[in-house]
Amino acid sequence: MSASANKTLIKDIFAAAANPDPAVRDRALFAASLADDARWVVTGQYSWSRTFTGKQSILNDLHGYVRTRLRDRTRTVAHRFIAEGDIVVVEAKGDNVTPEGVRYDNDYCLVFRLEDGKIKEIREYCDSILTEKALGPFPQAPVRAAG
Repeated sequence: MSASANKTLIKDIFAAAANPDPAVRDRALFAASLADDARWVVTGQYSWSRTFTGKQSILNDLHGYVRTRLRDRTRTVAHRFIAEGDIVVVEAKGDNVTPEGVRYDNDYCLVFRLEDGKIKEIREYCDSILTEKALGPFPQAPVRAAG
C-alpha cells in the first residue's frame, strides 16, 4: 500500500475509536487491521516497558489490562498524522479517567509500521511517570508452570 493509503487506514482507525459518542465508538477496525504477528513496543524503562507480541497479546494482555484501569468512556484522540512509505506517525492525546476518578490524559507519539494493509508494529512513546501515577505499575507476567 502507498503512504497515503496507510495514512488513511490509520486515520480511519482513530476516527472510529475516538468518536465522542461512546455508543458509536468502534475499535473493530483496529483489531481487524492488526497482523496476527503484530508487535506493540512500549518504550522506556518503567514497569509498562515491554513488547506485546501477537494480535491476541496486544488485544488481551495490553488493551485488556488498560480497560480494567479506565472507565468505559476511554479514548485517544489523534491530532497529527505523518506518513512515509510503510510508516505512519501519530501524535495523540488521551481523554480518560480511572475508576478512582483520576484523569489520565497522556500525550502519545505512536509509530505504526504497516505491511500489505496490516499493522505489523506499533512503537509507543508517552509520559511514563503519568502512566504509573494514574494507572499504577503494569503487573508482572503470570508465572506459568513448566509443562
